[in-house]
Amino acid sequence: MRIKDKKREKEKDEHGPRHVTPAGRSVFHDLFDAEEAVELEVRATLLRGLEQWLAGSGMTQTQAAKVLGVTQARVSDIKRGKICQFSLDLLFRLAARAGLQPTVKIAA
Repeated sequence: MRIKDKKREKEKDEHGPRHVTPAGRSVFHDLFDAEEAVELEVRATLLRGLEQWLAGSGMTQTQAAKVLGVTQARVSDIKRGKICQFSLDLLFRLAARAGLQPTVKIAA
Protein backbone atom coordinates (compact mmCIF):
# COMPACT_ATOMS: atom_id res chain seq x y z
CA MET A 1 0.00 0.00 0.00
CA ARG A 2 1.36 3.39 -0.94
CA ILE A 3 1.82 6.18 1.60
CA LYS A 4 -0.90 8.35 0.01
CA ASP A 5 -3.38 5.46 0.18
CA LYS A 6 -2.57 4.92 3.87
CA LYS A 7 -3.06 8.62 4.54
CA ARG A 8 -6.45 8.64 2.78
CA GLU A 9 -7.52 5.55 4.68
CA LYS A 10 -6.50 7.19 7.94
CA GLU A 11 -8.44 10.37 7.07
CA LYS A 12 -11.57 8.35 6.38
CA ASP A 13 -11.26 6.58 9.73
CA GLU A 14 -10.75 9.82 11.68
CA HIS A 15 -13.52 11.80 9.99
CA GLY A 16 -16.03 9.09 9.16
CA PRO A 17 -17.42 8.37 5.72
CA ARG A 18 -17.33 11.21 3.25
CA HIS A 19 -20.70 12.38 2.00
CA VAL A 20 -21.63 14.91 -0.64
CA THR A 21 -25.15 16.29 -0.77
CA PRO A 22 -26.51 15.90 -4.32
CA ALA A 23 -26.96 19.09 -6.36
CA GLY A 24 -30.40 20.60 -5.97
CA ARG A 25 -30.99 18.93 -2.63
CA SER A 26 -30.88 20.74 0.67
CA VAL A 27 -28.38 19.71 3.30
CA PHE A 28 -31.31 19.76 5.73
CA HIS A 29 -32.35 16.37 4.28
CA ASP A 30 -29.01 14.93 5.37
CA LEU A 31 -29.35 16.21 8.91
CA PHE A 32 -33.06 15.97 9.79
CA ASP A 33 -36.06 13.76 9.14
CA ALA A 34 -38.07 14.55 5.99
CA GLU A 35 -40.79 16.65 7.66
CA GLU A 36 -38.38 18.83 9.61
CA ALA A 37 -36.09 19.19 6.59
CA VAL A 38 -38.95 20.55 4.46
CA GLU A 39 -39.93 23.06 7.14
CA LEU A 40 -36.34 24.22 7.54
CA GLU A 41 -36.03 24.70 3.78
CA VAL A 42 -39.11 26.94 3.74
CA ARG A 43 -37.94 28.87 6.78
CA ALA A 44 -34.48 29.33 5.20
CA THR A 45 -36.04 30.63 1.97
CA LEU A 46 -38.17 33.15 3.86
CA LEU A 47 -35.29 34.24 6.06
CA ARG A 48 -33.01 34.66 3.04
CA GLY A 49 -35.69 36.78 1.35
CA LEU A 50 -35.97 38.98 4.43
CA GLU A 51 -32.18 39.33 4.61
CA GLN A 52 -32.09 40.43 0.96
CA TRP A 53 -34.98 42.85 1.50
CA LEU A 54 -33.20 44.35 4.49
CA ALA A 55 -29.89 44.68 2.63
CA GLY A 56 -31.55 46.31 -0.37
CA SER A 57 -33.87 48.59 1.56
CA GLY A 58 -31.22 51.02 2.76
CA MET A 59 -33.05 51.22 6.09
CA THR A 60 -31.44 51.08 9.47
CA GLN A 61 -32.34 48.15 11.68
CA THR A 62 -34.52 50.47 13.76
CA GLN A 63 -36.41 51.68 10.70
CA ALA A 64 -36.86 48.12 9.44
CA ALA A 65 -38.09 47.07 12.88
CA LYS A 66 -40.88 49.66 12.67
CA VAL A 67 -41.92 48.43 9.21
CA LEU A 68 -41.90 44.80 10.35
CA GLY A 69 -43.51 45.47 13.73
CA VAL A 70 -40.69 43.87 15.73
CA THR A 71 -37.79 45.05 17.86
CA GLN A 72 -34.43 46.09 16.47
CA ALA A 73 -32.94 42.98 18.09
CA ARG A 74 -35.23 40.78 15.98
CA VAL A 75 -34.09 42.59 12.83
CA SER A 76 -30.52 41.90 13.92
CA ASP A 77 -31.42 38.21 14.20
CA ILE A 78 -32.74 38.32 10.63
CA LYS A 79 -29.58 40.00 9.41
CA ARG A 80 -27.41 37.37 11.12
CA GLY A 81 -29.49 34.48 9.72
CA LYS A 82 -30.62 33.13 13.08
CA ILE A 83 -33.13 30.65 11.65
CA CYS A 84 -33.82 29.00 15.03
CA GLN A 85 -35.14 32.29 16.39
CA PHE A 86 -38.11 32.38 13.99
CA SER A 87 -41.14 30.16 13.52
CA LEU A 88 -42.51 29.50 10.06
CA ASP A 89 -45.66 31.53 10.67
CA LEU A 90 -43.70 34.54 11.97
CA LEU A 91 -41.41 34.48 8.93
CA PHE A 92 -44.47 34.47 6.65
CA ARG A 93 -45.96 37.45 8.49
CA LEU A 94 -42.67 39.38 8.40
CA ALA A 95 -42.21 38.67 4.68
CA ALA A 96 -45.74 39.94 4.01
CA ARG A 97 -45.10 43.09 6.06
CA ALA A 98 -41.95 43.66 4.02
CA GLY A 99 -44.03 43.46 0.84
CA LEU A 100 -42.41 40.25 -0.37
CA GLN A 101 -45.74 38.53 -1.14
CA PRO A 102 -44.83 35.06 0.15
CA THR A 103 -46.78 32.19 -1.42
CA VAL A 104 -47.00 28.45 -0.94
CA LYS A 105 -46.83 25.98 -3.80
CA ILE A 106 -47.68 22.35 -3.17
CA ALA A 107 -46.41 19.72 -5.58
CA ALA A 108 -47.57 16.13 -5.64
